[in-house]
Amino acid sequence: MPQIVFIHGPGAGACADAFHLQRRSFPKSVAPNLPGHLEGTRCADVARYAEWVRGWLWAQDLKKDLVLVGYTLGASIALQYGLDYPEEVKGLVLMTVAARPKVRAAGTYEMRLRALEDPKVYEEWLAFQRKAMHLVAPGLRETLMERHRQVGPLSQYHDLMAIDAFDVRERLATLKPRLLLLRGLRDHGNPPEYEKEIHEAVPGSKYVKLPDAGHFPLTEIPDTVNPLIEEFVATL
Repeated sequence: MPQIVFIHGPGAGACADAFHLQRRSFPKSVAPNLPGHLEGTRCADVARYAEWVRGWLWAQDLKKDLVLVGYTLGASIALQYGLDYPEEVKGLVLMTVAARPKVRAAGTYEMRLRALEDPKVYEEWLAFQRKAMHLVAPGLRETLMERHRQVGPLSQYHDLMAIDAFDVRERLATLKPRLLLLRGLRDHGNPPEYEKEIHEAVPGSKYVKLPDAGHFPLTEIPDTVNPLIEEFVATL
């Protein structure tokens, strides 16, 4: 039986609470809080996060038939894991992900650093998190906003830096686990179609566009995404 593992990113609360509705639908799934978020010391890059996740899973004797599901940083970690340890991974479900450094708006990194020093910029940073979650149900959105206050902007700064240093383009054609890519068409940032680039590079991958989702499809439209995950797992 495949073991589903949800891996979060720097948005949607920057912790495993983003998968509250997935954990109810998939009660045997697991979802770690990455180090350097609610607690612990952050990892330096995506490769080291992948090793941390692997160690966390192995400590629970979860060593094979993994289905790794993630967005942004979590998706990068899942992709790294699938490339490095294909014998342990049956499938990947990735969204809001790139296999190369992402293009960011001017001031993206600086705003997070300034938010540490300037209360006004801190409030602007919080407002940005709320805007990014405009499609998340209000109750869950407020819970995740509180998590952002706990995790803080410095963690997000380092997460973005890790994402933007991630580049596995030359390895994509060698990816062995089955791959499902999801893209929300209502992403507030309107990013390039990075998922399509990965789809075109990975033979046999599936690419689904979601017209009602934005930056965090799992958290925004679980009634659509959860069945897609279930269907994908059933094919493995």
